[in-house]
Amino acid sequence: MDKKKTPLEILASSKFVHTLLSIIIGFAVGALFLVIMGLSVGQAYGKLFQSIFSSIKSVSYCIVYATPYIATGLSVAFSFKTGVFNIGAEGQFVVGSMSACVVGILLGDLPPFVLIPLCFLAAALAGALWGTIVGILKTRWGINEVLSMIMFNWIAFFLSNYIAGFHAIHSEGNAEATRNISENARIIFSKDFISRLNLCPTANWGILLAIVLTVAVYFVIEKTTLGYELKAVGFNKSAAEYGGINVNRSILTSLAISGALAGIGGALLLLGMGGRISVFSSQEGYGFAGIVVALIGVTNPFGVFAAGLFYGAMTYGGSKLNLVGAPTQVVNIIMGTIVFFIAISSIFSYLKNLKKDKPVTPVKPVESGKEDDPE
Repeated sequence: MDKKKTPLEILASSKFVHTLLSIIIGFAVGALFLVIMGLSVGQAYGKLFQSIFSSIKSVSYCIVYATPYIATGLSVAFSFKTGVFNIGAEGQFVVGSMSACVVGILLGDLPPFVLIPLCFLAAALAGALWGTIVGILKTRWGINEVLSMIMFNWIAFFLSNYIAGFHAIHSEGNAEATRNISENARIIFSKDFISRLNLCPTANWGILLAIVLTVAVYFVIEKTTLGYELKAVGFNKSAAEYGGINVNRSILTSLAISGALAGIGGALLLLGMGGRISVFSSQEGYGFAGIVVALIGVTNPFGVFAAGLFYGAMTYGGSKLNLVGAPTQVVNIIMGTIVFFIAISSIFSYLKNLKKDKPVTPVKPVESGKEDDPE
């Protein structure tokens, strides 16, 4: 009969419990900082949660905020599953959004049922290309993908600003931004629908695409031969290669798919919220936030979806904290603490091992006829 698990063993084996405990600790640390600053924890957290749950409009704002984070979170989680750390989701997000913007401006006369898919396709291809380039550098010349991705994030940053300055793309006014994309490229719900349900002005059907992407990523990873090969490479490259899997091809495929997901995230933000791209003064951080979302979601696609909603809600609710005199950076402290404790959750497994009984050293039997002489 199996031995009943102790609470510590259950804690050590449950990723959900790790995440839940990390979230609780994150809010506790945030509360501590509020107390140190002489602010009311109840008032600040009350405003935070009231901003999220007070109305249908608030909830719809949270969903709109969350949608790009879900896409970038899926991007990072997919690469994690296949043994590649995609810190380049930020650059893939940027080139994806700019590609969708260019298509949405230059081909703006096309009907929505043609233009919208073209914008998403352009974003996915641009993100996939950005990821594949890094993959080629790694597989062909052995260049570390983390260093390459960091540099490509900056290349994407300045490339986006450069394209935004083109005459056909740049705003006709004084704004340092692109022109607005065509209304035919927007994915926002109709004004009547928004008014009838009392949704936020930028409520859009991007969340439906996020759901489709979540299910698709889960299916690819868990139910296909491709997913099996990619996970095998992530577990052990040498064993996978010995088993006949083309490791380099798997890495390229992983980075291409991961980049495409991040690029789609950029299109979701553009088509559903912004409508245009400003000339960046700094990196926006959606790709880096995807790393946070992937960690909170323990790299499970459905966990990432829930984590994206949580991150979006915290981002929106946190923006209202200044109404009660609390700094919005409290949310960053909370999220950073959550990620920190998730990252060190392996300590619970270590504690579990300490509780195990030490192995008993077997006693060497005395050979017959060779007993020690008492003299």
